[in-house]
Amino acid sequence: MDIQLARTFLEIIAAGSFIHAADRLHVTQSAVSLRVKKLEGELGRDVFVRAKSGIVLTPAGLQFERYARSLMKVWEEAKYHVAVPDGYDDVLDFGVQYSLWPKLGGRWLRKLEIELPDIALHAEIGMPDRLMRLMIQGTIDIGIMYTPQLRPGLNVTELVEETLILVSADPDYGPDLDENYVLMDWGPEFAIAHSFHFPDFQMARTTLSIGPLAINFIIELNRAAYFPTRVVKPFIDSGHLHVVSGAPVFPYPAYVVWNEEKSPELIDKALGLLRLCAEEVDQEQDAIMKDADINLDEQLAGYS
Repeated sequence: MDIQLARTFLEIIAAGSFIHAADRLHVTQSAVSLRVKKLEGELGRDVFVRAKSGIVLTPAGLQFERYARSLMKVWEEAKYHVAVPDGYDDVLDFGVQYSLWPKLGGRWLRKLEIELPDIALHAEIGMPDRLMRLMIQGTIDIGIMYTPQLRPGLNVTELVEETLILVSADPDYGPDLDENYVLMDWGPEFAIAHSFHFPDFQMARTTLSIGPLAINFIIELNRAAYFPTRVVKPFIDSGHLHVVSGAPVFPYPAYVVWNEEKSPELIDKALGLLRLCAEEVDQEQDAIMKDADINLDEQLAGYS
């Protein structure tokens, strides 16, 4: 079977439609349709039913999904071994969400370089949907992100108990949100919790979905916004940002996802080093909370 057919099949499942899958694969929708037609011809069964809400897997499609994932993993494993540089025993491919790289991904990479001298390394950064696609395809072995998806063949566990805190460039900014508050998009769970804790807050003038890239905007325009403690620590230390006392905090855990078919010994070593980095991040967060006189246990109890 053409491996491209299995890849297209999995992209359609991840994207939810032929159109979005075509965008991700950088081909036309007709090309995607032709690949599906060819796949169904080879299998002798339809794998998708088109509905108003998108696509639905047929019983045959549901059965083929696990085989398609296995095909992709075997293919990527073959590419790994072919691509291992001379003098190294294996390759570890990992992906990290953009906002988790500065304090977690980069720190982990340095430990991997030192502690695994016989392993070649390849790192990707991106948003969770892209990282999950690469993991499903078997292109990366370990992913670090805030919003993973549960998929066959992948293990997921919480890595860092991240916390979103309200910070402002104005040291006198209070916990009552005003026109200087910028609403950050940290996902649906944050949106729900935010509405619960700020029921009278109608709408921010500015809403951003650019993560840590918004920090300079907040500082330059003397605004306030919620950010992960790990991200804003250097700006708090330098005095450019200040923790807003009395404002609620919100849990925002980061997760690690790994491919269970990758070498267990290598995965165990890599995850062990990653957890050491996570412990360092947790300690830094605790220090910020202590300096700001925030009782995290009480705050999170109020959240729940």
